[in-house]
Amino acid sequence: MDSDHLSKPSDPLVSFLERVQEAAFNTLGANNCDPKTYVDLSLKFDLPATEEAFDKLPRSANGSVLVADFNCFIERYFDGAGDDLVFFEPEDYVPEPEGFLPKVENPKVREWALKVHSLWKSLSGKVSSGVKTQPQLHTFLPLPCSFIIPGSRFREVYYWDSYWVIRGLLVSKMYKTATAIVTNLIYLIEEYGFVLNGARAYYTNRSQPPLLSAMIYEVYNSTGDLELVKRALPALLKEYEFWNSDIHRVTIQDAQGYTHSLNRYYAMWNKPRPEASVKDKAFASKLLSVSEKQQFYLELSSVAESGWDFSTRWMRDPSDFTTMATTSIIPVDLNAFILGMELNIAFFAKVTGDSSTAERFLEASKARKKAMNSVFWNDDNKQWLDYWLCIDKSEEAQVWEAEQQNRSMFASNFVPLWMDPFHSDASIVGRIVESLKTSGLLRDAGIATSLINSGQQWDFPNGWAPIQHMIVEGLLKSGLKEARSLAEDIAVRWIKTNYISYQKTGFMHEKFDVEHCGEFGGGGLYLPQTGFGWSNGVVLAFLEEFGWPKDRNIDC
Repeated sequence: MDSDHLSKPSDPLVSFLERVQEAAFNTLGANNCDPKTYVDLSLKFDLPATEEAFDKLPRSANGSVLVADFNCFIERYFDGAGDDLVFFEPEDYVPEPEGFLPKVENPKVREWALKVHSLWKSLSGKVSSGVKTQPQLHTFLPLPCSFIIPGSRFREVYYWDSYWVIRGLLVSKMYKTATAIVTNLIYLIEEYGFVLNGARAYYTNRSQPPLLSAMIYEVYNSTGDLELVKRALPALLKEYEFWNSDIHRVTIQDAQGYTHSLNRYYAMWNKPRPEASVKDKAFASKLLSVSEKQQFYLELSSVAESGWDFSTRWMRDPSDFTTMATTSIIPVDLNAFILGMELNIAFFAKVTGDSSTAERFLEASKARKKAMNSVFWNDDNKQWLDYWLCIDKSEEAQVWEAEQQNRSMFASNFVPLWMDPFHSDASIVGRIVESLKTSGLLRDAGIATSLINSGQQWDFPNGWAPIQHMIVEGLLKSGLKEARSLAEDIAVRWIKTNYISYQKTGFMHEKFDVEHCGEFGGGGLYLPQTGFGWSNGVVLAFLEEFGWPKDRNIDC
């Protein structure tokens, strides 16, 4: 792998915190240690003094420290994970905004919706002043504005989560808070050349699904803030360059001999992910050579860039985690997001009077629609399928082969419907509706992520808020009666499961078990989290769209 594609060497603070993470793992045991906690700690003293104290801790042969010594060291030399996040009441929050959810007539559902709305207060924060004055003591990045976090262990802004957070904030009439989030993400592009996965020093090696232009579009649609669009446009052009850089871009020659340019996930990193370093190393331990390990680490970071971490969607062998091969896949959804970016940039260029940029991006979007239909669309399955690249072929353009399409069923196969060129094409929407109905993905409590129960969190039986929302909104925007009725059916099931789960646990959850109404999801490499930014946003967006009649049952 070309070393130019890898980001700058690890930040010294991050490298040191990975050593602390390893000591925690050896000392406290895997069950009592969330690796992310240790890379989120901030130093009380400078790094050399802290490292010196750490190196002096008495250790046994396996590298573990006495629990009392370790806890004492942590307490003396660090502030807690999350102590550099200052809670901040958003100035545009009111307990019941004017014109909030007019179509929600059922008093129980309305009361719950107001509770979900009130969660924005507890998820709202800003970076402490210490992060700005002494950035070398923190992995938190010094963002300029306040923001909304997902919740629990996710104590910083995340890229694609923010889109659904913003959709919820707009329902809550919190336009300033939504604009502040977008301003932070623009700042990250100005600082790093792309939007980071999250606002931490250890996330500077990858991005996440590129939805910033979609966030700006929604904010502009609600506020008419033309200044925001003018400020954002140069940043979006820079982000577009990042996604079309040589590592992210792939050329495919279709059956008719035309060449198409499409994009893939490809992180700039071939070491363990700092926030999960001990776990990544454990998985890699069964690989023999250094280069195999590096390739595996690249693939892990690239899956994290996809947002679907982890899923059999990215594995050559669904039963073997180390066969992760994200960079060999051209993903349907990523290309749909970039198509959306092209259309949004064209729109922003038009409203700011830059007609040549508008024209260029409109052309790019048409070329991408054609590419997606040539490479991904499968007429038999009536859906778009991810495409596997042939690793052993090094020629400039790979020749499209039907058997390289991934025929497994994933919810991502339906995500292109979210984009205008597809949902406005009546000839395919009907077929997609039919395909979705017979896919096996539609379950009692929402859309399953896949049909493979692998124990990974982006697989069966988990359902995730963003997936429900993209597919429902795509169906809705098609204007087809049958599509709207299916969209409402999915949204109602999703609202019910969120509601019942909230009544049972007192929390909103990051993912749900779509087999069982009212049960939250599980699996994956960390405990299920609560909070939860995008789940709150999608529930509010669905309630605004569909309402809830007085007499409609809210129980499972």
